[in-house]
Amino acid sequence: MPHLPSFRVRTRMSGRDADEQHRVSSPLELLFDLTFVVAVAQVASQLAHSVTGGHVLEAGLGAYLMVFFAIWWAWMNFTWFASAYDTDDVFYRILTMVQMAGVLVLAAGVPAAFADQQYLGVTLGYLVMRIGLVAQWIRAGIENPDGRTTAFRYAAGITLVQVGWVLRLLLPPELGVWSFIVLALLDVSVPIWAERTGSTSWHPHHIAERYGLFTIILLGESVSAAIVAVQGSVTEDGVSLPLVVIAVAGLVLLFALWWLYFLQPAGEGLVNHRDRSFIWGYGHYFLFAATAAIGAALEVAVEAGTGHSEIAQVLAGYALAVPVAVFFVLLFVLHVPIVDVVVTHPVPIAAATAVVLLLPLAAPGIGVAMVVVLIALVAALLTALSIAGITRRRAGQSGGENAG
Repeated sequence: MPHLPSFRVRTRMSGRDADEQHRVSSPLELLFDLTFVVAVAQVASQLAHSVTGGHVLEAGLGAYLMVFFAIWWAWMNFTWFASAYDTDDVFYRILTMVQMAGVLVLAAGVPAAFADQQYLGVTLGYLVMRIGLVAQWIRAGIENPDGRTTAFRYAAGITLVQVGWVLRLLLPPELGVWSFIVLALLDVSVPIWAERTGSTSWHPHHIAERYGLFTIILLGESVSAAIVAVQGSVTEDGVSLPLVVIAVAGLVLLFALWWLYFLQPAGEGLVNHRDRSFIWGYGHYFLFAATAAIGAALEVAVEAGTGHSEIAQVLAGYALAVPVAVFFVLLFVLHVPIVDVVVTHPVPIAAATAVVLLLPLAAPGIGVAMVVVLIALVAALLTALSIAGITRRRAGQSGGENAG
């Protein structure tokens, strides 16, 4: 008899074991992540256009941070719920796919949010995602008596805040930023309030893996954005030296950032400090937003470096320098609460951050392409120093054990 694959129509949602061995991301979670590529691509592209159009500080940056919050928060809520309650049965899959559909609706509404400060599409997509998540929490509350109160608190809190997001559409535009701040603070307060009655059984190593995978997606989107910009430039003017320089330096930068992020495993830290997981998890909003912005910045650098944009060279340089500096700083800050030794030492981090933030000032003299090269070299040097530090510590530990 041929071996038929196992398939569960319905499984009781009783909560996963937080100490489950070899827990990894499921195919459904990977598919869920891929739908976010579309939304991230849209928001990064719009950010790049706002920078080259010269209105990033007036409207583009605010729209980017607000829309990216919706993307990040929806992804994060699903990720932590799945870590605790993933049953992978028919009902779970369908409700997860509802959330995926919401991501695509949100992505379709991104251009209007940037161009006209019109958030109807983004809010509708966010609503669809929240409906799917609330249904999951209600199911968890019904089927898992041990976590019932916490699950129902999640469902109630998310629902009430979502009503606020819908009503926000009725407010005048001048209240848009302040109403966003209030509702965003309420949204991120829901898990803190809900888990006062009991923590969910999320898996530390699974969560660390999920965050790592989303980081890879964001870095991959940065590569994609840079390639699209390069293709456009080649189509119009052919291959040029600044274009090649920016393309190569951009890849070096992204490779270095990937290497830096995965030098510091977070799984064991989350095991030992579950009570500090909110700091680590929430802080990734800024790291993720910075990572996605790097893709937009490389697109800006291509346009500025090849003469396709009249944007000031200093501004083009800072479009890349600022998110890279944020990435550097948060690599250290996010891991301090959960690990005993942070592999990225604060002194090199501080020095690299300062140098990166100063480099754009030289753009008028050396050009945008050279600024990108130097930022990439700083990132590569920081990576090399971090690896050397790990090697020295391992050698010291090995020497101490031998001496003992």
